[in-house]
Amino acid sequence: MATLYLASGSPRRRELLAQVGVPFVTLSASIDETALPGEPAERYVERLARDKAVAGLAALADERDAVVLGADTAVVLDGLILGKPADRAEALATLGVLSGREHRVLTAVALAAAGRVESRVVTSRVSFRALAPGEAEAYWATGEPRDKAGSYGIQGLAAVFVERLEGSYSAVVGLPLCETAQLLGEFGISCWQLPAGPQ
Repeated sequence: MATLYLASGSPRRRELLAQVGVPFVTLSASIDETALPGEPAERYVERLARDKAVAGLAALADERDAVVLGADTAVVLDGLILGKPADRAEALATLGVLSGREHRVLTAVALAAAGRVESRVVTSRVSFRALAPGEAEAYWATGEPRDKAGSYGIQGLAAVFVERLEGSYSAVVGLPLCETAQLLGEFGISCWQLPAGPQ
């Protein structure tokens, strides 16, 4: 069976892969994450996931029997991509516009092997309840929003903001497990190879 490499530093993605019993090796794949002019959000996340997978594959000394997984997540509101906050002010502004509204979370997953790249994009809809005065500030103070797309983590403290979710919970966290398992199967990698839970 091929060796799976995860081209991501995200602890959430590592935990999700471990959850479904897939052994993997983590590697670094640095790419330019700047959106292209007029690039739709769906195309943007898919391009980044594919670029990460391809860059990860290129970084290996030997590509034979190697499969590299890349993924990217974007929070989208009114057609705008809400990335990771640069600072407190940006995080508070983002949480303010998400308050009491529905937004989309797009997550793309891509697998690259010698001469082959396949990808999927999953869209989920998340509705926030209206945030009370001071809640965004208190949430920022926890430190959790700092490295999260859209300035929140659904798997963490921000779960209390989520009124409704339509779609894939794991995709909102960072990796759509159903679609990822299907893709892995197409590359000859099966789930449930390890006991469930972080290794």
